[in-house]
Amino acid sequence: MIKSPITTHVLDTESGRPAQHISVTLYEASHNQLIANGMTDDDGRIMQWPEQFSIAPGDYRICFELSDWFLTQQRTGFYPKVSIDFSVTDPTQHYHVPLLLSAHGYSTYRGS
Repeated sequence: MIKSPITTHVLDTESGRPAQHISVTLYEASHNQLIANGMTDDDGRIMQWPEQFSIAPGDYRICFELSDWFLTQQRTGFYPKVSIDFSVTDPTQHYHVPLLLSAHGYSTYRGS
């Protein structure tokens, strides 16, 4: 399977496990244009979105819907949604945007 130009991986840092079945949406940020919708797999990843797309230089937004996920975990989370804006400067590169998640905090970085 060929990876999408933008991928993600969500880890639940409280349990030390992948965050499975989180709804994720990808946008081209400057026009708020929907690019793709997906769901993290059993390993907490989206390596291939249901929609195929290409990227161009510009700003993008990846949104993680967390409310339902926390409910299925029988936990309460402080953040119902996390949105991460990032810039694509070279569309020939791969952009991996991980999310490290807990009930009361999160962090992200540019992955590989």
